[in-house]
Amino acid sequence: MKKVVLAYSGGLDTSYCLKYLKNEKGYEVHTVLINTGGFDDEELKAIEERAYELGSAKHANLTIVDKYYDKAIKYLIYGNVLKNNTYPLSVSAERVFQAIEAIKYAKSVGAEAIAHGSTGAGNDQIRFDLIFQTIAPEIEIITPIRDLKLSRQEEVDYLSKNGVHYSWEKAQYSINKGLWGTSVGGKETLTSSQPLPSEAYPSQLQKEGEEKVTLHFDKGQIVGINGKIDAPTKNIVILEKLANAYAIGRDTHVGDTIIGIKGRVGFEAAAPLIIIKAHHLLEKHTLGKWQQYWKEQLGNWYGMLFHEGQFLDPVMRNIEAFLEDTQKTVNGTVTVSLKPYHFTLDGIESENDLMNTGFGQYGEMNNAWTSDDAKGFIKILGNAQNIFSSVNDISYD
Repeated sequence: MKKVVLAYSGGLDTSYCLKYLKNEKGYEVHTVLINTGGFDDEELKAIEERAYELGSAKHANLTIVDKYYDKAIKYLIYGNVLKNNTYPLSVSAERVFQAIEAIKYAKSVGAEAIAHGSTGAGNDQIRFDLIFQTIAPEIEIITPIRDLKLSRQEEVDYLSKNGVHYSWEKAQYSINKGLWGTSVGGKETLTSSQPLPSEAYPSQLQKEGEEKVTLHFDKGQIVGINGKIDAPTKNIVILEKLANAYAIGRDTHVGDTIIGIKGRVGFEAAAPLIIIKAHHLLEKHTLGKWQQYWKEQLGNWYGMLFHEGQFLDPVMRNIEAFLEDTQKTVNGTVTVSLKPYHFTLDGIESENDLMNTGFGQYGEMNNAWTSDDAKGFIKILGNAQNIFSSVNDISYD
C-alpha cells in the first residue's frame, strides 16, 4: 500500500482529503500538523484524535514556533512588511514554513506522495507545490480538492455520506490562526462590497477606554512588553492577548494573487500590526534617510517574493542580510495606546534617537550652522534647477 503524507490542519479541506485518500484511493495516509503558533496543547490533542477517527495511520504534531520566528517573522518586522500597505503576511509566510516542514517529514517517513487541501483558485497551492517540488522532486504531489474542483458544500456532503458530521455553519468561514495573525475567509470576502460580520472574527471587544503598552526593541527585535523582558515569540503572544481585548487588528486585504486574479480576505492581526508600526516609528528616529529609503524598497520586494512562495530563492538570503544589518541602532521603547478597534503610537525613547541631538530643533533653531551657511547651502542646492530653467527658458506662470 502506497504511503502519502497529508499536511493536516483539522479543518474541512484537510478532513475531506484524509477521508478521500483513504477510502477512494486506498492510500495509507499519514497526517502531520505543522504548528506555527495557532494551536494550544488541548487543540493539538483534539486534532490528533480527530485525525485517527478519520482514518490516519499515523499522526504527528510538529511545533516550529521559534524556528518560524527566527527564519521568517523577524525579517518581516525588520522590513516593516505589509502587503499593499495592509496585510502582514499572516498566512502566506506561515504556509511556506508549513510546506518546508511537511515535505521534510514526508521524506523522513519514506512517503511516495504528499498531499494538501488547497483549491486551484488561490495562492496556497503554489506555495506548497513550489516548496515540495524544490526540496523533494521525487515525491508525487496530490491535491484532491484542486483536481476535483470541489465546493465547500460538496466537501461537507461527502464527509456526511461517510459518517463524518461537519457543521455547515462552521464551514462557511475558513479561519487560519498562527503566531503572526489569523485570516478569515467567508462568503462576504468573495464579493467586493460586503464586510465580514463582527462575529466572524475570533476576538470580540471586551474592553473600553484606553490602555498604554510599552514595547521594548533591541536591534529591531521585540524583546519586552511593559518592562518585562522575554523571548520575542512570547512577547508577540502577550501583546496579542492585550490587544485582542480591544478587538484591534481587523482589516480586509485585497490583492493580486499569484495566478493573476484578484483576491480578498479578512484578517485579525493585532500584535503584528502594532509591532510593525511601532518598529517603523522607532526606525524613523534611529535610521538615516537613505537607510530608510532602501529598506522600504527591499522590504517590499522581500514581502512580495515571500507572499508568492519564492522563499527558497537565494536573493531572499541576500535581502535578509541587508535588513538585519540595518537593525544595529534600532533600540529603545515605543509607547502605544490601545483603544477599542484601533491603536495610536505615542512616542519613543532611545539612546540612538537622531532627533535628540544638539544640532538643531526642527522649525525652531539651529546650533551647528550659521545663517550664512544656510543661505550658501540653499544657493548651491538650487544650482541644477536654476541652470535647467535658464538654458531652456522655462516660464513658471
